[in-house]
Amino acid sequence: MEVDTENVRMDETDTLVMPDDGGVVNSNGNDDDDAPTVEETYEITTTRRKTIRTSYKIQETSSSTKTTTMTTAAKLYGKDLSEYDDIDVDQLLAELTPEELNILAKEVDPDDSFMPPSQRCSYECNKSPTGPLNRKKLIEHINKQALETPDIPELKPFVPGVIRGKKWVPPPQDNTKEKEADEQIAIDLGDEYEQALSAATQEEIIDLAAILGFHSMMNQDQYHASLLNSGQPVGLGWDGVTKASQPKVYPMEPPNDTDVDATIKQVRDDDSSLTDLNWNNIKNISDEKFIQLFEGLEMNTHLESLSLTNVGLNDKTAQRLADAVEKNSTLRVLNVETNFISPPVIVKLIRSLLKTKSIEEFRCSNQRSQVLGNKIEMEITQLVEQNPTLLRLGLHLEFNDARHRVAAHLQRNIDRIRKDLTLRLQFRFFNMNHRKPALIQ
Repeated sequence: MEVDTENVRMDETDTLVMPDDGGVVNSNGNDDDDAPTVEETYEITTTRRKTIRTSYKIQETSSSTKTTTMTTAAKLYGKDLSEYDDIDVDQLLAELTPEELNILAKEVDPDDSFMPPSQRCSYECNKSPTGPLNRKKLIEHINKQALETPDIPELKPFVPGVIRGKKWVPPPQDNTKEKEADEQIAIDLGDEYEQALSAATQEEIIDLAAILGFHSMMNQDQYHASLLNSGQPVGLGWDGVTKASQPKVYPMEPPNDTDVDATIKQVRDDDSSLTDLNWNNIKNISDEKFIQLFEGLEMNTHLESLSLTNVGLNDKTAQRLADAVEKNSTLRVLNVETNFISPPVIVKLIRSLLKTKSIEEFRCSNQRSQVLGNKIEMEITQLVEQNPTLLRLGLHLEFNDARHRVAAHLQRNIDRIRKDLTLRLQFRFFNMNHRKPALIQ
């Protein structure tokens, strides 16, 4: 008799016992081999292609007492797997032949990330290589095969003047929009404005367009002539809108004729007439000249601005400049742009500004290294935040945090100086108005 296990309910007092001799034991503990049994079998298939066979034997003793025994046997491809429970997997794989290992490898999930890519593909090429890759010969072989391979025959041969298949006919278009665009738009401006515009000259209309800000209706010469009220250029009407303005030719800047030796002597002698020194774009200045200048800068008390742009300043001379800036208390502007200074030396220059705190403007952009790096920029930011007198810093910072912090600190320095100047002016004005007259003796 086949029994549906889904409809069989077991009480909490029922006991499942599997004796060694395969007999059936009821819930009362009595061994009854001759009792009628009911066997039910079903198969369960897992995702790994394992088949588990389970047998149930149910002893019906009474309407309220039942005895059940269960035996389980897992199988794979019809073979019992219980005999492989105590076998080592590595030992089992070592006993397989290469052909069996190849068959087993094809059963593995190809999406396994722990397998090398060469083993995830089921395609295998056993052909031995003919030699190293020759790209030129490969392309020639491909072209030869393409030329020798016949074309696929057409279903219907081409005949000039004969249409093959269905001819494409464009859908009909609505021409109402084009007709509306062709029609002139009538704008009622009023009698006064129509009379003024109809009697206006071309120059007056151009001036009106400049006043209204219609830059695309005129070129630069017409626009600037309207703003300056200098009259429109001769020969330029509405046709001049499409013509570009001729670029103005400016003469080349004269070379810097500053005498290097004379200025060095003035700096070393602390000449009071020399307050601004400009060596920009002077070529072939030796390191000895720079060192002489910086030695004189240490003791100078009148120089306020020093510009050394594009003079070939390197790390050796820049370090000597940093030492001189630490001892000078009158220099306010220092410009060393477009040279060959490395980022660590730039940091040393900015650190030297903290010694005397007299420089208000420092420029050192466009050096050998365009990118300073996060470490250098944050170090420069910390040094700038410690400087209460620096107002302008000419240096390109890549990171937003460094740029924002430097800009905020420079703005605070400017605001503080402006407030101090305002207080000084107010104090001076107050003393002038409330000064007591001198006593007459």
